[in-house]
Amino acid sequence: MTGSVVTLGETMALLTTPPAGRITGGTGLTVGIGGAESNVAIALARLDVPCTWISRVGDDALGALVVKEIRGEGVDVVVRRDDAAPTGMMLKELRGGRPWRVRYYRRDSAASRLSPDDVDEPLIASAAVLHLTGITPALGPGPLAAVERAIAVARAHGTLVSFDVNHRRSLWPDEVAAPVLARLAAAADLLFAGPAEATLVLDGRWPSSDEATVAEGAASAARLASLGPTTAVVKLGALGAVARDGGESIHVGARAVEVVDTVGAGDAFVGGYLAELAAGRSVRECLATATALGTAVCAVPGDWEGIPTRAELAASDLAVVR
Repeated sequence: MTGSVVTLGETMALLTTPPAGRITGGTGLTVGIGGAESNVAIALARLDVPCTWISRVGDDALGALVVKEIRGEGVDVVVRRDDAAPTGMMLKELRGGRPWRVRYYRRDSAASRLSPDDVDEPLIASAAVLHLTGITPALGPGPLAAVERAIAVARAHGTLVSFDVNHRRSLWPDEVAAPVLARLAAAADLLFAGPAEATLVLDGRWPSSDEATVAEGAASAARLASLGPTTAVVKLGALGAVARDGGESIHVGARAVEVVDTVGAGDAFVGGYLAELAAGRSVRECLATATALGTAVCAVPGDWEGIPTRAELAASDLAVVR
């Protein structure tokens, strides 16, 4: 399979405190951007895969920053500028130079007003892959309707549907999210989840731990695949990831690194997987590149800044298949 990838979802302005985390009058905050779907798009662009990000931003300075940064990474941007709602923001607080807490300020944001009218049907129809996450439907009825419309268009035109559960408990409670996420997961051709997210989709509950062994991950991937996806992938953090494809379980481990910031690692993982899928490579090769990108992002500060290019990946030993 070759071709472009289209994704749809919210990207926010990201404010980061100084290393000590204290904010006083005159404190300077680092300003950047972050969003699951655009993080995936940036990963794809760095691996030389054409991709497009669809969204809404406010008609404000932060919206302009979001568009400029994403476009500057080589991603095609299709956005509606909303003059009645602001661009969302998040604040990453550091302690001892490391991420400590992230707060989101997205209520009534421009992206929460996404609707089926924002779905570019010809773009999705001509793409190889449509990638979505569980964050967008959590933003409200309009964004959920947009996701469902995008899936319907993809289905009608043979575009592969990729879905990352990416459950955000701060946006909607488990009991509300579970049936929606399960329905969207069943509509996907390619499904990504963490261990706890898999349990939520499969059993409607959030477990006490988000950790799993390789065997447990393989069992969850097999159950997820039984919902309908051709391929189901369970991300296992330091243990790598395991996929269920064609009745076979495939595991690829990850290199050990000193973890600095895990935010964005899952998105980089998905971007790496989709890049190799778009190049027609095997599931094992997809997993190898996915774990390499996720590992690379964990080793540096930032949501997407540490994603390697194709040349940088080739020069490293991160993507060794084993």
